[in-house]
Amino acid sequence: MKTASFLTACLIGLALALPARADDAPKVKMVTSKGEIVLELDQEHAPATVANFLGYVDEGFFNGTIFHRVIEGFMIQGGGLTPDMQKKPTHEPIENEAKNGLKNRRGTIAMARTSNPNSATAQFFINHRDNDGLDYPRPDGWGYAVFGEVTEGMDVVDAIANVPTGAQNGHRDVPTETVLIESVTRVE
Repeated sequence: MKTASFLTACLIGLALALPARADDAPKVKMVTSKGEIVLELDQEHAPATVANFLGYVDEGFFNGTIFHRVIEGFMIQGGGLTPDMQKKPTHEPIENEAKNGLKNRRGTIAMARTSNPNSATAQFFINHRDNDGLDYPRPDGWGYAVFGEVTEGMDVVDAIANVPTGAQNGHRDVPTETVLIESVTRVE
């Protein structure tokens, strides 16, 4: 569901934030059932992606979602499903910013998407290892847009990545123990 006010708020927030220095980079704290993760977002290289993510943060969208896809030695994915594996309604997809020079390295956060390069909405993943195969340019001419990195809590990412997984409601690699995203908030 796309709302003009959401896009307007994202654009205004982006305009107010630019030009940004590295020490002014927005940070968010993600409180999970496994501990806290602090992320620094790179609005210089991924302005639309950061504005989109922060819009969801400000709405409280991520609160009560789960890490629903976990592959140790690859990544942990969340931000779009409830504990009963129901997909939350999102805003319209954003343009893919994978050509921004940022790489899918261990501890970076990137947007999840379908095979359509411009299909990212709210779901994100944190790389558990360096994933060069996700970088621009992939064989489809695109990549997965990195827009920040973990600055605190890689031990929490590791703990989530090590949770046993199985199949549930037609999804693979679902943690057998719910890994809840309790809240995601801006850090001042």
